[in-house]
Amino acid sequence: MSVSDNTGWMVLSIVDGGYAHLFAFHPVSLPLTRLTTHPWDDVAPSISPDGHRIAFSSRQNGYWDLFVLDLRDGGLTRLTDTPAFDSSPSWSPDGTWIAFETYTNDSLEICILAVEHPGDETICLTQDPFADHSPAWAPTGRHIAFVSDRSGEPDIWVADLDNVDERFINYSADPAAPQSHPVWSPDGRLLAWSSRVDGDEDLQVKPFISPDENPDHVGSGSWPKFAPWDGIVASLVDGSTNQYLIGYDTQSKTLVFPSIELPGQVLGFDWSPSPFLSRLPEPIQQISRITPTTPASSQPASGRVRVVPLDGFGAPPRYLSEAADDSFSALRDRLIRETGWDVFASLENGYLTITDALPPGMENDWLYTGRAVAFSTNPLSGGWMVVVREDYGVQTYWRVYLKTLSQDGSQGSPMHDHPWDLNARYNGNVNVYDQGGMQASAVPPGYWVDLTGIASRYGWKRVAALFNWRTFYQGTHLNELVYSDKMDWQAAMLELYPPEALITPTAILPPTRTPTRVPAWVRLQLPTPTPSPTPLGLPTPTLNPTWTPQAGLSP
Repeated sequence: MSVSDNTGWMVLSIVDGGYAHLFAFHPVSLPLTRLTTHPWDDVAPSISPDGHRIAFSSRQNGYWDLFVLDLRDGGLTRLTDTPAFDSSPSWSPDGTWIAFETYTNDSLEICILAVEHPGDETICLTQDPFADHSPAWAPTGRHIAFVSDRSGEPDIWVADLDNVDERFINYSADPAAPQSHPVWSPDGRLLAWSSRVDGDEDLQVKPFISPDENPDHVGSGSWPKFAPWDGIVASLVDGSTNQYLIGYDTQSKTLVFPSIELPGQVLGFDWSPSPFLSRLPEPIQQISRITPTTPASSQPASGRVRVVPLDGFGAPPRYLSEAADDSFSALRDRLIRETGWDVFASLENGYLTITDALPPGMENDWLYTGRAVAFSTNPLSGGWMVVVREDYGVQTYWRVYLKTLSQDGSQGSPMHDHPWDLNARYNGNVNVYDQGGMQASAVPPGYWVDLTGIASRYGWKRVAALFNWRTFYQGTHLNELVYSDKMDWQAAMLELYPPEALITPTAILPPTRTPTRVPAWVRLQLPTPTPSPTPLGLPTPTLNPTWTPQAGLSP
C-alpha cells in the first residue's frame, strides 16, 4: 500500500521564524503551505471531520486558548477565553463537541465544550490530582483515549462515556515504558500510541476490543496519526536536533514514503481524509506568501573570527565568538520575556582558551570554539529548573525546563513529562546511584518554559552526555548549549586558530634503562678470575704484658 495524492491532507504546527505556525501539507501532492503567521505560537492542530476547520491552541491574547480557523473564508473563532492553559483539542465525530486538556487546581484535566456554544459551561471528564492530557475522541463517538499517570507511569487510558461507575480503563498498562499520543484508526477498530522503550520511541497498535492483547510493534516514531485508511500510519521520528515525518504500512511494517526532514520543531499534527480545498480564501493566500524573519544571528566577515565580550557580565567577564554573540543575546532576551527571569545572568563558562584545562573526556568540548555556553545549574537545586531525560539509542540528552516567575498562565505552559531526579543518586540506593538518579514520581506543578526548545529556535543545540554521566555530574552536559551553525568542532576551531595550533605533539618517551641479558654461551667463555692470596694473621700486641713463671725460677 502506498500514499497517493488523493489521501487527504495534513496540518502541522512547525516552529518557523522563532514561533510555531500552522502549515498544510501532503507528502505527494502539497508542499508546506503556511496557514498562520503571527508573533505568537499556534500549536496542537486538529482537523474537523468535514476537513474545513482547524481547532488549535494559541497565545495570541497572551494566554493559551482554543481557536477554530475556517479554511473556507479565513474566519477565526475563539472557543475559550480564560487565563487557564487550554490545548490539545480533539473533535467529536459529528463536529459539534471538542475534548481538550486544561490546567486547573495544579493539574491537567480532560474537559469537553460545545463548538457552536463555546460560552456554555464546559464538562470536565477528569477531576483528580493526576496529569490527564492528550485526548483523542474515538470515531464511534462513545470513547475518549488520553494519557494519564494515575497508575504511577504515563499510560494510555480510555474513558467510556456511557459508563459512569467504571468509566476509566488502563489500556496499555506497561509500567516499564511511558506512553504518549494515543490515536484512533478511521473506523475506530485500532488504537495506536507511542511508547519509549530502552531509549527508543516505538509505535504500538492493537485492536480496541482486545485490551488484554499485547500491542503490535509497527516501527519507530513519537507521534502517530492514522491516514484515511487503516493500513497507513504517519509518525514523527525524533532526532537529537531534528525531526522527520515517516509513514508505515501497519500490516507489512514497511515504509510507504521516505522520511521527510522537517524544517523545524513540530508541536502537533493531524491528517484529514477530506481533500484539501482547491482554492484558499484570499486572507490565507496572503499569509502563505509571507517569508518568516529568521531569529537574530551573526554574520561575521570572511576569514578568522574574533571572540568578543558579552554585555551584562562583570567579573569574571564572559566571551563568545562574534559568530554566536548576537544569536545568544537574542535568545537571552527571549527567555527573559518567556520566564520573567534571566537564567543566563550567571554563566558557568563561556569561551575557553586552548590552554584552559577541562576534566578528562572533555578535551574537544565546544567551549573551546567560542560557540558554546554553560549556564549555571544552581536553579536546579532551587526548584526553578528541572530536566527530562531523553535517550536516543545509546546517547543521553536532557531537555531543560525553567519555572516561570508568573504562575497565572501568562508565561509558559504545564509540563507533561516526569522529570529526572539527579539528586536521587545520593539517597543510599545502590541501583539508583548506578542509574545516575531516577524518574520523579509526578509531574511538577505550575507553568514552565522549555529552554531546550526555545534555544533550538535560535540555533542553539544541546550536547550529548558523556558515557560516564551517571557517576560524573559534569559529564551530563545538561547545561551546555552549542551554536554550531552546521559546523563540526574542527571547523569551528579553525575559525579562531591556525591549523598548526591544533596539532597535538606526539610525546617521545625516554629510553628505558633495562640491563642487557648476557647469553649463557658468552658467560662460559669468560676467563676465570685468578684468586688473590689471603694475608696471614699477625699477633696482636698486648698493652700490659704479663710475666709467666718458669720452672726453677722465682721472682
